[in-house]
Amino acid sequence: MSDPQRPRASLRTAVVWEVLKDALERRAKAAGREPGAAEGAEHGALDVLDTGGGSGNFAVPVARLGHRVTVVDPSPNALFALERRAAEAGVADRVRGVQGDAHGLFDVVERGGHDVVLCHGVLEYMDDPAEGLRNAADALRPAGTLSVLAAGLGGAVLARALAGHFTEARQALTSPEGRWGDGDPVPRRFTADQLSELVAAAGLEIAAVHGVRVFADLVPGVLVDTEPGALDALLRLEEAAAELPAFHSVATQLHVLAERD
Repeated sequence: MSDPQRPRASLRTAVVWEVLKDALERRAKAAGREPGAAEGAEHGALDVLDTGGGSGNFAVPVARLGHRVTVVDPSPNALFALERRAAEAGVADRVRGVQGDAHGLFDVVERGGHDVVLCHGVLEYMDDPAEGLRNAADALRPAGTLSVLAAGLGGAVLARALAGHFTEARQALTSPEGRWGDGDPVPRRFTADQLSELVAAAGLEIAAVHGVRVFADLVPGVLVDTEPGALDALLRLEEAAAELPAFHSVATQLHVLAERD
Protein backbone atom coordinates (compact mmCIF):
# COMPACT_ATOMS: atom_id res chain seq x y z
CA MET A 1 0.00 0.00 0.00
CA SER A 2 1.19 3.50 -0.76
CA ASP A 3 2.09 6.41 1.45
CA PRO A 4 -1.08 7.78 3.11
CA GLN A 5 -0.15 11.28 1.92
CA ARG A 6 -0.34 10.33 -1.76
CA PRO A 7 -3.72 11.20 -3.32
CA ARG A 8 -4.83 7.85 -4.79
CA ALA A 9 -3.82 5.85 -1.71
CA SER A 10 -5.53 8.35 0.55
CA LEU A 11 -8.91 6.80 -0.25
CA ARG A 12 -7.89 3.92 2.01
CA THR A 13 -5.88 5.79 4.60
CA ALA A 14 -7.12 9.39 4.83
CA VAL A 15 -9.38 9.00 7.85
CA VAL A 16 -6.79 7.14 9.94
CA TRP A 17 -3.99 9.47 8.89
CA GLU A 18 -5.88 12.64 9.85
CA VAL A 19 -6.90 11.19 13.22
CA LEU A 20 -3.36 10.00 13.85
CA LYS A 21 -1.79 13.36 12.97
CA ASP A 22 -4.12 15.13 15.38
CA ALA A 23 -3.39 12.58 18.11
CA LEU A 24 0.37 13.01 17.66
CA GLU A 25 0.05 16.76 17.91
CA ARG A 26 -2.06 16.54 21.08
CA ARG A 27 0.32 14.03 22.66
CA ALA A 28 3.34 16.21 21.91
CA LYS A 29 1.63 19.22 23.50
CA ALA A 30 0.56 17.22 26.56
CA ALA A 31 4.12 15.95 27.00
CA GLY A 32 5.50 19.46 26.74
CA ARG A 33 7.19 18.59 23.48
CA GLU A 34 5.24 20.70 21.03
CA PRO A 35 7.13 20.71 17.70
CA GLY A 36 8.82 23.95 16.71
CA ALA A 37 8.26 25.81 13.48
CA ALA A 38 10.76 23.69 11.57
CA GLU A 39 9.50 20.30 10.47
CA GLY A 40 11.31 17.53 12.30
CA ALA A 41 12.40 19.71 15.21
CA GLU A 42 14.06 17.20 17.55
CA HIS A 43 12.73 18.76 20.75
CA GLY A 44 9.19 18.02 19.57
CA ALA A 45 9.83 14.34 18.84
CA LEU A 46 7.71 11.56 20.30
CA ASP A 47 8.73 7.90 20.56
CA VAL A 48 6.32 5.96 18.34
CA LEU A 49 6.07 2.18 18.09
CA ASP A 50 4.51 0.67 14.97
CA THR A 51 3.71 -3.02 15.53
CA GLY A 52 3.38 -4.91 12.27
CA GLY A 53 4.33 -1.71 10.46
CA GLY A 54 5.72 -3.52 7.42
CA SER A 55 7.35 -1.32 4.82
CA GLY A 56 6.47 1.92 6.60
CA ASN A 57 3.09 2.99 5.22
CA PHE A 58 2.52 5.03 8.35
CA ALA A 59 5.96 4.98 9.94
CA VAL A 60 7.66 7.06 7.26
CA PRO A 61 5.00 9.82 7.20
CA VAL A 62 5.07 9.89 11.01
CA ALA A 63 8.85 10.28 10.92
CA ARG A 64 8.42 13.14 8.45
CA LEU A 65 6.54 14.96 11.18
CA GLY A 66 9.71 14.79 13.26
CA HIS A 67 8.99 11.79 15.48
CA ARG A 68 11.19 8.75 16.21
CA VAL A 69 9.57 5.52 14.98
CA THR A 70 10.39 1.91 15.77
CA VAL A 71 8.77 -0.62 13.43
CA VAL A 72 8.38 -4.22 14.60
CA ASP A 73 7.55 -6.69 11.85
CA PRO A 74 8.23 -10.42 11.32
CA SER A 75 9.12 -10.03 7.63
CA PRO A 76 12.75 -9.32 6.70
CA ASN A 77 11.62 -8.26 3.23
CA ALA A 78 9.22 -5.69 4.67
CA LEU A 79 11.92 -4.31 6.94
CA PHE A 80 14.32 -4.04 4.00
CA ALA A 81 11.66 -2.09 2.07
CA LEU A 82 11.15 0.08 5.16
CA GLU A 83 14.85 0.93 5.31
CA ARG A 84 14.90 1.88 1.64
CA ARG A 85 11.70 3.89 1.89
CA ALA A 86 12.92 5.80 4.94
CA ALA A 87 16.19 6.61 3.19
CA GLU A 88 14.37 7.87 0.10
CA ALA A 89 12.21 10.09 2.32
CA GLY A 90 15.22 11.46 4.14
CA VAL A 91 14.15 10.12 7.55
CA ALA A 92 16.46 7.12 7.93
CA ASP A 93 17.83 8.59 11.16
CA ARG A 94 14.34 8.59 12.72
CA VAL A 95 13.11 5.15 11.62
CA ARG A 96 14.35 1.87 13.09
CA GLY A 97 13.20 -1.56 11.93
CA VAL A 98 13.25 -4.58 14.26
CA GLN A 99 12.29 -8.15 13.38
CA GLY A 100 9.67 -9.51 15.76
CA ASP A 101 5.94 -9.79 16.35
CA ALA A 102 3.22 -8.68 18.75
CA HIS A 103 3.33 -11.92 20.76
CA GLY A 104 7.00 -11.48 21.71
CA LEU A 105 6.95 -7.70 21.59
CA PHE A 106 9.04 -7.14 24.71
CA ASP A 107 11.78 -9.38 23.42
CA VAL A 108 12.67 -6.57 21.02
CA VAL A 109 11.32 -3.29 22.47
CA GLU A 110 11.09 -1.61 25.85
CA ARG A 111 8.02 -2.03 28.01
CA GLY A 112 6.42 1.33 28.84
CA GLY A 113 8.79 3.24 26.60
CA HIS A 114 6.58 4.78 23.92
CA ASP A 115 4.34 7.81 23.67
CA VAL A 116 2.23 6.39 20.84
CA VAL A 117 1.71 2.80 19.65
CA LEU A 118 0.23 1.85 16.29
CA CYS A 119 -1.43 -1.55 15.98
CA HIS A 120 -2.66 -1.51 12.39
CA GLY A 121 -3.68 -4.66 10.54
CA VAL A 122 -2.31 -6.93 13.27
CA LEU A 123 -5.14 -8.17 15.47
CA GLU A 124 -7.00 -9.99 12.69
CA TYR A 125 -3.95 -12.24 12.20
CA MET A 126 -3.30 -13.03 15.86
CA ASP A 127 -4.44 -16.23 17.58
CA ASP A 128 -5.04 -14.14 20.71
CA PRO A 129 -5.99 -10.53 19.84
CA ALA A 130 -6.49 -9.72 23.52
CA GLU A 131 -2.84 -10.56 24.20
CA GLY A 132 -1.76 -8.35 21.32
CA LEU A 133 -3.70 -5.42 22.73
CA ARG A 134 -2.36 -5.99 26.24
CA ASN A 135 1.19 -5.90 24.88
CA ALA A 136 0.46 -2.76 22.88
CA ALA A 137 -0.98 -1.10 26.01
CA ASP A 138 1.99 -2.18 28.12
CA ALA A 139 4.35 -0.62 25.58
CA LEU A 140 2.83 2.81 26.30
CA ARG A 141 4.11 5.42 28.69
CA PRO A 142 1.57 6.91 31.14
CA ALA A 143 -1.01 8.97 29.22
CA GLY A 144 0.19 7.37 25.99
CA THR A 145 -2.01 6.91 22.90
CA LEU A 146 -2.91 3.69 21.08
CA SER A 147 -4.13 3.59 17.47
CA VAL A 148 -5.81 0.32 16.49
CA LEU A 149 -6.92 -0.54 12.96
CA ALA A 150 -8.56 -3.90 12.24
CA ALA A 151 -10.77 -5.63 9.70
CA GLY A 152 -14.49 -4.87 10.04
CA LEU A 153 -17.11 -7.61 9.81
CA GLY A 154 -19.86 -5.60 8.15
CA GLY A 155 -17.75 -4.45 5.24
CA ALA A 156 -16.85 -8.02 4.31
CA VAL A 157 -20.46 -9.19 4.49
CA LEU A 158 -21.61 -6.29 2.31
CA ALA A 159 -18.82 -6.82 -0.23
CA ARG A 160 -19.57 -10.54 -0.65
CA ALA A 161 -23.30 -9.85 -1.01
CA LEU A 162 -22.80 -7.12 -3.62
CA ALA A 163 -20.55 -9.48 -5.57
CA GLY A 164 -23.40 -12.02 -5.67
CA HIS A 165 -21.79 -14.43 -3.20
CA PHE A 166 -24.77 -14.59 -0.87
CA THR A 167 -23.89 -17.88 0.84
CA GLU A 168 -20.42 -16.55 1.64
CA ALA A 169 -21.93 -13.30 2.93
CA ARG A 170 -24.20 -15.23 5.28
CA GLN A 171 -21.33 -17.43 6.43
CA ALA A 172 -19.25 -14.37 7.30
CA LEU A 173 -22.21 -12.90 9.14
CA THR A 174 -22.72 -16.02 11.28
CA SER A 175 -19.09 -17.17 11.70
CA PRO A 176 -17.54 -16.44 15.12
CA GLU A 177 -14.43 -15.20 13.32
CA GLY A 178 -16.31 -13.33 10.60
CA ARG A 179 -14.84 -15.45 7.80
CA TRP A 180 -16.71 -16.12 4.57
CA GLY A 181 -15.06 -19.48 3.80
CA ASP A 182 -11.88 -21.53 3.64
CA GLY A 183 -10.50 -19.27 0.93
CA ASP A 184 -10.88 -16.14 3.04
CA PRO A 185 -7.41 -14.60 3.49
CA VAL A 186 -8.41 -12.78 6.69
CA PRO A 187 -8.44 -15.04 9.80
CA ARG A 188 -10.89 -12.89 11.80
CA ARG A 189 -12.93 -9.70 11.67
CA PHE A 190 -14.49 -7.51 14.33
CA THR A 191 -17.57 -5.44 14.97
CA ALA A 192 -17.06 -1.98 16.48
CA ASP A 193 -18.35 -3.26 19.83
CA GLN A 194 -16.03 -6.27 19.83
CA LEU A 195 -12.97 -4.17 19.03
CA SER A 196 -13.90 -1.53 21.58
CA GLU A 197 -14.39 -4.17 24.27
CA LEU A 198 -10.95 -5.65 23.56
CA VAL A 199 -9.32 -2.23 23.80
CA ALA A 200 -11.13 -1.42 27.05
CA ALA A 201 -10.18 -4.81 28.51
CA ALA A 202 -6.53 -3.90 27.93
CA GLY A 203 -6.98 -1.06 30.40
CA LEU A 204 -7.32 1.80 27.93
CA GLU A 205 -9.89 4.56 27.69
CA ILE A 206 -11.49 4.82 24.25
CA ALA A 207 -11.30 8.32 22.79
CA ALA A 208 -12.86 7.72 19.36
CA VAL A 209 -14.11 5.02 16.98
CA HIS A 210 -14.09 5.47 13.21
CA GLY A 211 -15.34 3.48 10.26
CA VAL A 212 -12.67 3.27 7.55
CA ARG A 213 -13.26 2.56 3.86
CA VAL A 214 -17.02 2.79 4.21
CA PHE A 215 -17.50 3.60 0.50
CA ALA A 216 -14.03 3.45 -1.06
CA ASP A 217 -14.02 -0.32 -1.63
CA LEU A 218 -17.50 -0.26 -3.17
CA VAL A 219 -17.02 2.56 -5.70
CA PRO A 220 -15.59 1.44 -9.09
CA GLY A 221 -12.01 2.63 -9.48
CA VAL A 222 -12.65 3.84 -13.02
CA LEU A 223 -15.22 6.29 -11.69
CA VAL A 224 -12.80 7.73 -9.15
CA ASP A 225 -9.98 7.96 -11.68
CA THR A 226 -11.91 9.52 -14.57
CA GLU A 227 -14.71 11.64 -13.08
CA PRO A 228 -13.47 15.19 -12.37
CA GLY A 229 -13.46 15.94 -8.65
CA ALA A 230 -14.63 12.42 -7.73
CA LEU A 231 -11.58 11.59 -5.60
CA ASP A 232 -11.86 14.70 -3.43
CA ALA A 233 -15.62 14.31 -3.10
CA LEU A 234 -15.29 10.68 -2.06
CA LEU A 235 -12.61 11.59 0.47
CA ARG A 236 -14.90 14.18 2.03
CA LEU A 237 -17.73 11.63 2.14
CA GLU A 238 -15.48 9.09 3.88
CA GLU A 239 -14.44 11.65 6.47
CA ALA A 240 -18.04 12.73 7.10
CA ALA A 241 -19.26 9.15 7.59
CA ALA A 242 -16.29 7.89 9.62
CA GLU A 243 -17.48 9.08 13.03
CA LEU A 244 -21.14 8.14 12.58
CA PRO A 245 -21.93 4.85 14.38
CA ALA A 246 -24.50 3.94 11.72
CA PHE A 247 -21.68 3.48 9.19
CA HIS A 248 -19.35 1.50 11.47
CA SER A 249 -21.39 -1.59 10.72
CA VAL A 250 -20.56 -1.48 6.99
CA ALA A 251 -16.94 -0.30 7.10
CA THR A 252 -14.18 -2.46 5.66
CA GLN A 253 -11.96 -1.49 8.59
CA LEU A 254 -12.49 -0.10 12.07
CA HIS A 255 -10.23 2.38 13.82
CA VAL A 256 -10.12 2.88 17.58
CA LEU A 257 -8.10 5.62 19.22
CA ALA A 258 -7.50 5.03 22.93
CA GLU A 259 -5.45 6.47 25.76
CA ARG A 260 -3.69 5.07 28.79
CA ASP A 261 -4.43 6.77 32.09
